[in-house]
Amino acid sequence: MKNTVLLMLACLVYPLLTVAEPVQFSAHAYVAVPGEAVKHTLIYVGKDAVRSELKVQGMNIVEIVKPADGQAFYLNPAIHQYRVIDFPKEQSSDTKQGPCKKLQNAECKLEGKERINNIKTEKWEVITRQNGQTIRSLHWIDSKRKLAIKEKFPDGSIAELENQGKEKVSGRITEKWQRILTRPDGTAMVTYQWYDPELKIAIKEELPGGYSRELKNIKVGQQDPGLFSIPTDYRVVSPGYGNLPPAHSNRQP
Repeated sequence: MKNTVLLMLACLVYPLLTVAEPVQFSAHAYVAVPGEAVKHTLIYVGKDAVRSELKVQGMNIVEIVKPADGQAFYLNPAIHQYRVIDFPKEQSSDTKQGPCKKLQNAECKLEGKERINNIKTEKWEVITRQNGQTIRSLHWIDSKRKLAIKEKFPDGSIAELENQGKEKVSGRITEKWQRILTRPDGTAMVTYQWYDPELKIAIKEELPGGYSRELKNIKVGQQDPGLFSIPTDYRVVSPGYGNLPPAHSNRQP
């Protein structure tokens, strides 16, 4: 269950770290999974890292993710231990363009600019290679919001995003967007997201099957750098996963 919650949170807040000048803030995140109690997490979004604090089976767990470094730190405050998981680093915006800033092992080609539903978009072809095969997809990205307004996938599925107007969520003015994914057999899947123009991310999403995630009690402001470093009295376990980050803090989770 912990992995499901963290994955849903990652989809909600990590895209912010790909923005040139991300807005720093703290918030309470709520994730609803069918058949389970709503999960609550406290998050802090810094300049280049995200900290999540949640309870798992009665135990406090802290996760610190640094996409640019390709590392995630999992802290157990009760026993002052942590472990490090390495993953592929995000590529610099100087070396990767368009949708490829968020994708690994992909090549992006700008095909031109088009207007869809009166929205200026950039048309990108994304090329990936899997099992010796070349896979191509098309993505029309909103030049302002960086949302995928339209997408065509290799299996023939088409996704389209439509603005439903402004709506207040958690005291913030957002744009409500409806996304319809239509498969080749004609079946469709509908999701909704509420995009916050100031934070440049969706602060609420409703997914098929009763899944949802939302940020509440959002407080915009610079975050304490100590939130994203490891206290000096913590001991790393399974050292082979990675090394201690260069900066430390005496702050306790």
